[in-house]
Amino acid sequence: MSSEKLLPRLLKDLSPHEGGMTRLLGRFVRAESPSFDRAAVNRLGRMVAAEWRRRGGRVRFLPGVAKGPARDKRGDHVRAEVWLGRGRPAGQILVLGHLDTVYDLGTLATMPFRVAGGKAFGPGTLDMKDGLVMALYAVDALRRLGERPARGLVFLWTSDEEVGSASSRKALEAEALRSEAVFVLEPSTGPNGDLKTARKGVGMLELIVAGRAAHAGVNPQDGVNAVHEIALQIARLAKFNDPRRGISVHAGVIEGGTRSNVIPAHARALVDLRVTKLSDARAVEAKIRSLRPILLGAKLEVRGGISRPPMERRMSESLFRHAQSLAREAGWKLGGSFTGGGSDGNFTAALGLPTLDGLGGVGAHIHSPDEYVLTRSLPERAALLAALLATI
Repeated sequence: MSSEKLLPRLLKDLSPHEGGMTRLLGRFVRAESPSFDRAAVNRLGRMVAAEWRRRGGRVRFLPGVAKGPARDKRGDHVRAEVWLGRGRPAGQILVLGHLDTVYDLGTLATMPFRVAGGKAFGPGTLDMKDGLVMALYAVDALRRLGERPARGLVFLWTSDEEVGSASSRKALEAEALRSEAVFVLEPSTGPNGDLKTARKGVGMLELIVAGRAAHAGVNPQDGVNAVHEIALQIARLAKFNDPRRGISVHAGVIEGGTRSNVIPAHARALVDLRVTKLSDARAVEAKIRSLRPILLGAKLEVRGGISRPPMERRMSESLFRHAQSLAREAGWKLGGSFTGGGSDGNFTAALGLPTLDGLGGVGAHIHSPDEYVLTRSLPERAALLAALLATI
């Protein structure tokens, strides 16, 4: 079906559903789902799955890979598949989002879901339970208007995006490799709802130093000060920063020592690494891994690395231009943005899949007590998503 004036038609269809979308958002927000609480995430996952089944979706639960103690087990991931066309689909489109939030159980007591002044407040309203709602209503609108996308639609809602996607990465990458394009329902940027067309890659490294203990007053010469060694290494790391290239290396946590009168035998530092280009990611990580001890007798170990590769602009360009052309039908001026934070879109873009991020709601203050989404953006962004799904 032609995409001519498609977005205005979708907007007209979805605008009356702002209230229903807001109510469903309230249900999802009240189902608290912190990343580290498997049972809580699974409760929300079952709610989301039930909504997809009501719409004729084929739903599967993909178990999170359990690592470490029981409290670190991840919840199940929810995969919903919808086919609105006739015959056989010409491939598939993947829509990504996540069930988990950064808020602990009980946060609702001090941060309840509420609607005021056209804003819906509450834990996870913008990041990203609004995206869960938008996807459902986007499919509803396509069905009501008789739009038949050429490709099958696969929606993958993961349980651990906020904590690194360790248990979902394999599944989402496998799904992406079967797809023609990937849309990510993370929050948009700024008051105009700019899409996210590029993201920095993110890594965490741990530097561990082993020294030798001694009395700080009696025989300091017999010791090897692990804290001094870690400080010297951090000074080295600071030289790896290159703002012009978008490379940042920052020590965020330092631990070491036991008493002020003891030469410390152990120290460690956690280092945040962010890069704009995949080639820089490999180069900077290699430089950090090549560090050697400075103090005689010290031993240095480097663990970790890049956990999310960068999402480079070239992987979003074609989809972004297409989204802009659709937006012009409705008189919107749709911008693009670059962010230093990562999402699951980083993984799919690094695989070479066209990926467009930031298709979620318009709002502000994610991961804070003031997080909100503009309720008018719920049908607007659902309409944009639906138009993209119908025309790719």
